[in-house]
Amino acid sequence: MVNFTSNTYQMKREILNFSNKISKYLSKPEKKFAADITYGMLASGSCLLTDIADQLHEPSKKINIVDRLSRHLEKGTPAVAAVSYLQLIKKWIPSDPVIHIDDSDVVKPDGYQFESLGIVRDGSESTSAKSVYKKGYHVTEACVLTGSNHPVSIFSKIHSSSEKDYKSINTVTFQAIEQGASLFGKATFAMDRGYDDNKMFLKLDELRQDYVIRLKSNRRLLYHNKWTMATELRNRRKGRIKTNVIYRGKEHEAYLSHVKVQITASRKDIGLVLVYGITEHPMMLATNKDIKSKEDVIKVARIYFSRWKIEEYFRCKKQMFRFENFRVRRLKAVNALNFYITLCMAFLAHISMKSETHALKAAIIQTADPIKEKVHFCYYRLAKGISGILSYAKEGIRLWFRTKRPAYRQLCLKLTD
Repeated sequence: MVNFTSNTYQMKREILNFSNKISKYLSKPEKKFAADITYGMLASGSCLLTDIADQLHEPSKKINIVDRLSRHLEKGTPAVAAVSYLQLIKKWIPSDPVIHIDDSDVVKPDGYQFESLGIVRDGSESTSAKSVYKKGYHVTEACVLTGSNHPVSIFSKIHSSSEKDYKSINTVTFQAIEQGASLFGKATFAMDRGYDDNKMFLKLDELRQDYVIRLKSNRRLLYHNKWTMATELRNRRKGRIKTNVIYRGKEHEAYLSHVKVQITASRKDIGLVLVYGITEHPMMLATNKDIKSKEDVIKVARIYFSRWKIEEYFRCKKQMFRFENFRVRRLKAVNALNFYITLCMAFLAHISMKSETHALKAAIIQTADPIKEKVHFCYYRLAKGISGILSYAKEGIRLWFRTKRPAYRQLCLKLTD
């Protein structure tokens, strides 16, 4: 591919325009920092401050650049920037938003100086038969699907049970639910089996939100005035509605069925949607959405299956920006760094919404040189292409923030008689 400086220039301008929308109410130093760290992460594909400093191409010593970035991160996430981010994201979301909430982990097995470092279950090494625990932090994330069906984060918090005044993971999850409800008014929350909890159902009913939650095998349901195991209801029925669903990036043929039940939490009528043919044991999905036709049943199933995108979102965040490799030690700074990684992920969503014929997007995909022509999750190739284009840059974006000084007039002597 022939590389032109125009692509690099356009890429810098796109990043700067996006960053300025988030930092428009910040002070000038904070605005410069937001642009620097967003550009540095996208260019380097890393959240390490030393890698970011390399991409800024500043004449200062690297240690001074890293110290400057560290000082800004220690101030935490600017509240006005977080509000501006949410208002920008809100414009991308359809009228019936679907919010996926999930927990992940950040493992730091060799860390000793990180603040409030706790013990977490390592999801990458644990299996259904054996759980592996290591030092690290919990991450609670809420992602909403845009109009182009790509996930962007509306809530992301790194927390630890070792923190002072820490209550519980459920408390953080409730914060994510409340943020989604306040941002959109009403949304559909899709959650996995880990959220099959009476407290979760009561919280969603209290906020008058819709939900699609996968049930555990030990869940009891009220069916025809009799308490029955959910697995027994599942085994009694057969899927009569045939449809195609996308699960973990692949298309599958599923058979669906549904039945009206009540749950122990609220004693309100809800729908139990049963999904056969995808996993070894049929899935059981509880929902309070109205089901009046087979199209409604299919819609509920597809809402749940779209949640694989939040898992891919986590994986992309860790792989493309080396999220688990951060070095900042204060938990406040770690959450600030996480916020700017979230901005980078949102920038990828911003690029993904552009037309396939858009010149810059076409240049990004061509630079990434993907093997497959089309994929369901495009963040990987976009991140790789953006980093490839910016690798040709000989200077960062500091010169885009030149100080405007008044033009001084030349001194002249006035002659008098």
